[in-house]
Amino acid sequence: MDYQINGTVMQTVELTMKGGESVHTESGGMAWHTGDFRMATNMAGGVLGAIGRKLAGESLFMTTYTCESATGKLTFASCFPGHLRAVPLAAGQSMICQKDAFLCAETTVTLATHWRRKLGVGLLGGEGFVLQKLTGPGLAFVEIAGETTEVELAAGEVLKVDTGHVAMHEPDVQFDVEMVKGVTNVLFGGEGLVLARLTGPGKVWLQSMPIANLAARIVPFVPSKG
Repeated sequence: MDYQINGTVMQTVELTMKGGESVHTESGGMAWHTGDFRMATNMAGGVLGAIGRKLAGESLFMTTYTCESATGKLTFASCFPGHLRAVPLAAGQSMICQKDAFLCAETTVTLATHWRRKLGVGLLGGEGFVLQKLTGPGLAFVEIAGETTEVELAAGEVLKVDTGHVAMHEPDVQFDVEMVKGVTNVLFGGEGLVLARLTGPGKVWLQSMPIANLAARIVPFVPSKG
């Protein structure tokens, strides 16, 4: 399977597939296609898997598209301004993503729920207790809000981030939160009560405009009823 990411702010990914190749996505994720594709929708992973996906911001149902012609092109579109990123995963390799990040993947890639184990991290970490975990082998595609910055942390190296700006990280990266010091900083600094603290080794992908921040910027301009 080959792919091409097109566009700038509202990107699409075009998958060029051979007969018999399959990808899966959340229900309603496909934009358009050429060639013949068989579509099958079900609760992948059963009821518990579906509930976990719902908690992680995805649909209860997953849809699988299988190419039934010699070749076909299948296109998926992003849901918000930002960038699509290809995530190649080796067998057993995983990636931890923010909820709502998953767009589509080869059917060999498993989408599962990842739970924050620490109470404080879940409550204050900006993404809640429930995240997404992608496990290979295979190729997956995720959505990242705004512009993307990739940071590679050495063992023991610390990166402090305003909560919500962490889009994705490798499992070896330790994710904690720490309180912002100083009453004046908390009340007037504009950064909230806590910062995310990420400790290496491993890679972290940051997003410049979390979707919640974008929504908050737009709300004052939305006309109220009456």
